[in-house]
Amino acid sequence: MLALITGASSGIGRDISRELANLGYDLVLVARNKEGLDQVKLELNQEYPKIKIECYALDLSIKENCYKLYQNVPKVDILINNAGFGLFGKFAQTNLETEIKMINTNIMAVHILTKLYLKEMIKIDKGHILNVASIAGFMPGPLMATYYASKNYVVSLTRAINKEIKKSKSNVKLSLLCPGPVDTNFNNGANVKFNIPGLTSQYVAKYAIRKMKKGKLIIVPGTLVKIARILSEITPTAIVGEISYHMQTKKEKQGK
Repeated sequence: MLALITGASSGIGRDISRELANLGYDLVLVARNKEGLDQVKLELNQEYPKIKIECYALDLSIKENCYKLYQNVPKVDILINNAGFGLFGKFAQTNLETEIKMINTNIMAVHILTKLYLKEMIKIDKGHILNVASIAGFMPGPLMATYYASKNYVVSLTRAINKEIKKSKSNVKLSLLCPGPVDTNFNNGANVKFNIPGLTSQYVAKYAIRKMKKGKLIIVPGTLVKIARILSEITPTAIVGEISYHMQTKKEKQGK
């Protein structure tokens, strides 16, 4: 059994890798940070010496690297699309090149890898794809507009594909992991802080894999975040946007 995890050098990706190793999966770990990947591989090899681990230090915001990864590893039992990052600030003021890189990582890479590996899974009528989105995928996100929009894309895409798969009676499974705040390096990269306690990446990873294995489509760890997701889908968009803006203004780090 083989699992491929993107964004595997830290946070949720690292801990999902650990959970799958514990279940006996060989691993393909992908991230831009080669040193981080090597460290994760070292730790997992010590904990699970029988597990085979390959590492690919690739920037998946570059389209050709997505194809390169697939060519090197054409068949997997589980695909975890976890690579992604965010950026805080008013849309008119945030850096365009950073946003394009974000769109390529959060959307393009997920789209390409999902399509390529889904085709292979359909051929053999088995496999599982877990796309890591966010509670942000269910609402507008003023002051993090591009990030929220990118996660909206992942949520919409995965839901649509899941419906197609179900209609075709395929045994391939798709899942969406939609966490709220998690204690990872994401917060520093996006330059935000959260006013509600974040879940640990270990808890989110364990919860995600357990629910994925049960075939659940939308996986939302944490009671408060579950409530937020339900409210976001039954509340008028204008009101959700106003609430989101109010919450976002509290995220900005002191001293900016």
